[in-house]
Amino acid sequence: MDQRPILFFDSGVGGLSIVGPARAALPDAPFVYAADSAGFPYGTKSEAEIAARVPVLLGRLAERYRPRLIVIACNTASTIALAVVRAALDLPVVGTVPAIKPAAALSVTRTIGVLGTEATVRQAYVDDLAARFARDCTVVRYGSAALVEMAEAKLHGRAVAPERYVAVLDGLFSQTGGAAIDVIVNACTHFPLVEAELAAAAPGVRFVDGGPGIARRIVHLMQDETWSGAGEGIAVFTRLGDEERRLGPALTARGFGRIEQL
Repeated sequence: MDQRPILFFDSGVGGLSIVGPARAALPDAPFVYAADSAGFPYGTKSEAEIAARVPVLLGRLAERYRPRLIVIACNTASTIALAVVRAALDLPVVGTVPAIKPAAALSVTRTIGVLGTEATVRQAYVDDLAARFARDCTVVRYGSAALVEMAEAKLHGRAVAPERYVAVLDGLFSQTGGAAIDVIVNACTHFPLVEAELAAAAPGVRFVDGGPGIARRIVHLMQDETWSGAGEGIAVFTRLGDEERRLGPALTARGFGRIEQL
């Protein structure tokens, strides 16, 4: 029986927000989760650094784990490196893009926020999505490296003060027109991991992300595949130290009982 897995890739633990809906959709599929801990975080890096780093790492991961499909479970890496990775690898590669289309469909005030990393929110790709799917909306963007760190801290079991979430969201609400925002796109895969905290800091505002849509895309691409059972999931890090090992309980809870280093 073919045991080749689906491989999820992110700079850190954010891609676990994509793993959740994907595992619910394909409970018998084997998963590998790869985190570029040595390169974390991507949101503050230049486009050139990410474009050079991601295809090389995914080439090494593809060689080791022989996946049937790769999910770049990182908005920043997807908006910068997806085309290069697809050209380099002879297997399906799914990217993650900001969920601007569903946000626009939900918005009553016609004002939506895009909350991502600095590297993601400045991409022309976001301009294109806004022009295609939210032409009649005001789209307010804000990039936060701090929120990435806060999501990582949560999975490490470290407390984060609620006022820090309020401060991050103020980066959207304080901009011109920001007070009218009624839907926020979590345009970094880390951010759905702290959606409850964000929602508590912004009562009445709805949050959307790309996880459910990515899961549907994976199911579509894998519809002719057969699975013999998920087995023990593997989490692999480009740097495996004490900080990464402390993620053990969070990873085990999500089906990744084995930890390796690339």
